[in-house]
Amino acid sequence: MQEEIVQKVKANPAYKELVKKRNSLAVRLAILVLVVYYSYILTIAFKPELLGAKISPNMMTTWGIPIGFAIIIFSILVTGYYTKKANSEFDDLSNQIKADIAKEFDNA
Repeated sequence: MQEEIVQKVKANPAYKELVKKRNSLAVRLAILVLVVYYSYILTIAFKPELLGAKISPNMMTTWGIPIGFAIIIFSILVTGYYTKKANSEFDDLSNQIKADIAKEFDNA
């Protein structure tokens, strides 16, 4: 019975759409986050004077600090975006799959 349910779910067009959309979004967001993080690290490695420059002559804080905080905020926002998408579009597709499978078993 369990294997039959798994096969029906995998054959469902909504499941295929869900997997495609979820994977596509996850890969795009992962690449975006990696580009931002690695850009920061590579800037530190190869152009440290950019992030080591003081914000203003009479301040001790360098540009690296607010940019580092911005990267953290960016990561939180990306996570929030993925969660919002998962709780709306992806959950709708999941519920549609469940309803389709339940309907198939009710008709059988």
